[in-house]
Amino acid sequence: MAKKKAALGQGLDALFGDNTVEDTGGAQTLRMSDIEPNRGQPRQHFDEAAITDLADSIRQHGLIQPIVVRPMESGGYQIVAGERRWRACRMLGMTEVPAVIREFTDFETAQIALIENIQREDLNPIEEAAAYRTLMDEYSMTQEQLSKAVGKSRSAIANSVRLLNLPEPVIEMLKKREISTGQAKALAAADSDEKMIELAKEAAAGKLTVRGIEKLLSKSGDGVSEEGGSSKKDKAAEKAQKQNINFVTEMQISLENHLGKKVRINTHDGEKGTISIDFYSQDELSELADKLTMY
Repeated sequence: MAKKKAALGQGLDALFGDNTVEDTGGAQTLRMSDIEPNRGQPRQHFDEAAITDLADSIRQHGLIQPIVVRPMESGGYQIVAGERRWRACRMLGMTEVPAVIREFTDFETAQIALIENIQREDLNPIEEAAAYRTLMDEYSMTQEQLSKAVGKSRSAIANSVRLLNLPEPVIEMLKKREISTGQAKALAAADSDEKMIELAKEAAAGKLTVRGIEKLLSKSGDGVSEEGGSSKKDKAAEKAQKQNINFVTEMQISLENHLGKKVRINTHDGEKGTISIDFYSQDELSELADKLTMY
């Protein structure tokens, strides 16, 4: 088992070799009715056009790469990797499919599903962020462990998870890719949900770039002097403000990771401000109080 977990940290290629039947330990033919998708699958949206194209390829060439499943205690099998292929086979009306059966824990299944989708760039930014959050919350993975597992930097993962704190309308725009991840990250610096939504709508309409959002949210504006150039004083102020914003952002990420809750730090100068923490029940409030008073 230790060897398998080490392979997970190196990606799917290390786990499944070159994905041939021999390297995956041999495939068996299973009934489609005995296989169910993984409800914890990070990807919630499947492009029907892409599935149709895959189905056409399978019709012409057959299913070259078997899906990977694990046996369930209740009977039958759950998909670990290859749900797109399974959906395409179902679209074709196939009653049987070649599959490799492996023993995987819930944690290993969640990790493999995340790695598979990230490597193939199948997740939208919110699905990716939610998958990271699940692995951290339910399986106690650290950002450092996630970094090694998916081949991304710790800061990239931290910034990804922060997207989940955006207002719901902005999250929906990001899911539909009406705004970019860069624009969403820039919007997160706004001091209110209303401001984020307002700017997100302008960005979705093509009126604001990432830099445009940053300028609007910057207290110093463009930092342009009357002569049309940026003065040394303006540049120094802009640099100091950027450092303050970065510091506050890191503190917010740290608090969110420690508390497991949505945290917002409101400040105009990086020196004074307020911190708000969301909770939805007395039990959650009590849990927060315990964490905040822990020495």
